[in-house]
Amino acid sequence: MLQFQVLALAQGHMGPVDFTFHLFGFAAPALFVALAVTFGARFVGAAPQPLRWWVQAAINFTAGLAVLLGGLWWFGVDGKMATYAGLVLAVAATQWVCGRGWK
Repeated sequence: MLQFQVLALAQGHMGPVDFTFHLFGFAAPALFVALAVTFGARFVGAAPQPLRWWVQAAINFTAGLAVLLGGLWWFGVDGKMATYAGLVLAVAATQWVCGRGWK
C-alpha cells in the first residue's frame, strides 16, 4: 500500500485531501510565527497596540505567506532556512509597523 502511494505521488497524482494537507503544511510556519509575534508583542510591548490582535495576526500571516511563496518561487523548493529567516524578518517588520514602533 505504501509503495502504491509513493508511486502515485511520484507520477504527480495528488488527491484533494493530500493537496489540503500539503497546503496547510506549507502555510503552518507563517501562521505559527504570525501568532507568536502578535501575542509576544502584547506581553513585551509597554504601549497599547493600535490594532486588534486578529487584525495584526492576519497582516503578519499574509506577509509571512508572501515570503514563503517568494522563497518557493526563488529556490524552487520550500523549507530552505533562508526562506524561514526571511519569514521571521518580514513578520517582525510587519509587527513593528502595525504596532507603530517608530513612535
